[in-house]
Amino acid sequence: MLRGLLLRWGLVVGLGVVGLGAHQGGGTSVDNAMDVQLPLKTFRDMKAEAKGCIECHAKKTPGIVADWRMSRHAHAGVSCIDCHGVTRDSPMLTRDGHEGSKMPISVLVSTNTCGKCHEKETTEFRHSGHVRGAVQVWSKASMRDLMELVEGRGHPDLKHAPEATGCIQCHGSIIKLDKNRRPTPETWPTYGIGTAFPDGSVGNCASCHSAHKFSLAEARKPAACASCHLGPDHPDIEIYDNSMHGHIFNAEGNSWNFDAAPGTWKVPDFRAPTCATCHMSGNSKSAVTHNVSRRLKWNLFLPLSKLRTGGYETASDAYKDGYKLTHGNPLAGNPKGPEAARAEMKAGCIDCHNSTHIDNFFLMADKNILLYNEYWKEAVKMKEELAKKHLLGKDMWADDFQNVMYHLWHHEGRRMRQGGIMGGPDYSHWHGVFEVQQDIRKLRKIYAKRLKTNQIED
Repeated sequence: MLRGLLLRWGLVVGLGVVGLGAHQGGGTSVDNAMDVQLPLKTFRDMKAEAKGCIECHAKKTPGIVADWRMSRHAHAGVSCIDCHGVTRDSPMLTRDGHEGSKMPISVLVSTNTCGKCHEKETTEFRHSGHVRGAVQVWSKASMRDLMELVEGRGHPDLKHAPEATGCIQCHGSIIKLDKNRRPTPETWPTYGIGTAFPDGSVGNCASCHSAHKFSLAEARKPAACASCHLGPDHPDIEIYDNSMHGHIFNAEGNSWNFDAAPGTWKVPDFRAPTCATCHMSGNSKSAVTHNVSRRLKWNLFLPLSKLRTGGYETASDAYKDGYKLTHGNPLAGNPKGPEAARAEMKAGCIDCHNSTHIDNFFLMADKNILLYNEYWKEAVKMKEELAKKHLLGKDMWADDFQNVMYHLWHHEGRRMRQGGIMGGPDYSHWHGVFEVQQDIRKLRKIYAKRLKTNQIED
């Protein structure tokens, strides 16, 4: 049944694309958005049980059904059961029958489910750094201690609150089911991008394409990324707003065409790129991709920026053996190397800028990254010498040297690097390198005093 529905959906999409007014260069007319306003035949070829789900939930959770009715899934006849139906022996099973139905279902929808129809997108996503979101949290004892022992005070009942309301909502959780096969409140609900599901799959499509509409236009807008990429440690949406690209989007982005068919979204559908344009959209050197790491030359989140030479790293193995990182190089990137990644990124710029403009911008952005590395190397050298002399506090969060050093890379250093590479001057400078040079001066002062007195200050 599902295959038949998908075949019909292919026909629907094909007819829809033919009806769009195409521009040279692959763009689509801003005057011909997808026909989302047309009435949808939501029960087309659906079995009685699928209709029953929709009719019941239309009364109990009308917002969910309203979203689904406006989705492309509904237009194709893909029902609740196609995504939530499981077998009775499935590790995803959360209800064996529901409200009079005998259908075993799961409230959880994993990337394995999405991958049945969206195989290419799922595979690309699993090659990206996004899929490692939860691994980066749960594989680190220091991070778990920060959330549960430091922030959560080690409280027997309250210690999981910081991670449940904070970290996992972006990074992802390892979803666990209780004895009644219900998701535990410490691990679900979560919109975390790297969520690990009971069926062994990793990743969460709903992080960007919110359920149950799964809008293509929504995922193309900066707001889709802004819920996680913001704040003092990686203010990417603030950097975007500070950039000329963000200025243009904020001035007129509400009039752009975000509903163009996949593979065709291009100038003149928009006048300036969004996050999705640079990291995902097709260009002359790269097809549309859900691997957001493919065009990245550097890592900009670790303490020391290194070239991304990891190629198609995946997180699946890291969730085995106690959820530990198993790869020596976790920097997902382009399988052809960091320069190929940069070439693919530049290929998106050429639609609006000349080669001199592009080359000059990236040359200076790269030098800004290398400048940051010089600051970090000096800090590491001082820390190593203090460690040899036992002049570092056991509690890093109460030790001035370690605390300042952490902020140097995790906050100010990230802002310096990310602001520079994405054209946000205030974040590259005042929130970035200016603060970094202040940090290094604080570290030098603490370092000199500890060496002179041979003790850690009170």
